[in-house]
Amino acid sequence: MIIGRVIGSIVSTRKSDNLIGNKFMIIEPIEEMASGTSRFVAIDNIGAGIGETVLVATGSAARVGNENAPIDAAIVGIVD
Repeated sequence: MIIGRVIGSIVSTRKSDNLIGNKFMIIEPIEEMASGTSRFVAIDNIGAGIGETVLVATGSAARVGNENAPIDAAIVGIVD
């Protein structure tokens, strides 16, 4: 898992049918968690907003509940 901050959103008018209805957010990993990772896009099913610190699952863990969707990263929690 990666801890990062939501710095923006992306709107996609055309995408895989398995991604319709999902929101995409731009994540910037916090410096201590970056380990060479730069900004990336994660799917958001929990309603995170810009400026919030979030937990992001990557890899196959990001697809839980969406096994047939092309997802590499998913926001799974908001850090208080």
